[in-house]
Amino acid sequence: MSEIIRFGVSLEKNLLQRFDRLIRGKKYTNRSEAIRDLIRQEMVKKEWEEGGEVAGAVTFIYDHHKRDLLNRIMDLQHDYQKIIISTQHIHLDHDNCLEIVAVRGVAKEVLELADALKALKGVRNGTLSMTGTGKETK
Repeated sequence: MSEIIRFGVSLEKNLLQRFDRLIRGKKYTNRSEAIRDLIRQEMVKKEWEEGGEVAGAVTFIYDHHKRDLLNRIMDLQHDYQKIIISTQHIHLDHDNCLEIVAVRGVAKEVLELADALKALKGVRNGTLSMTGTGKETK
């Protein structure tokens, strides 16, 4: 278990009140855990910016009737197979499919894949959710 170090933080009263409302809304049990999460979030952001390893999911919805779209999606996934951990395909209705692509790799390559998938004609929308792998934020 890690050694815990206590330190003080000085904040304006109004800022602290707003922070307390924010963390109550997010169901944190105390300020320390909320501050730890904020620090971890900034460390993950730094990993992204410096080309560190990230994990995440590319989620997108597409029209499965769009000619040749599924082949283009598969081609891209094969091009980036070294960073793709798994995929999940869900039929939302007669026209729309949801694809979830779990990824792990260098942030730049993950962003490239997400952008390429979202840019395909017939993809209605998509999002990328990235986080660190947990190695650097313990």
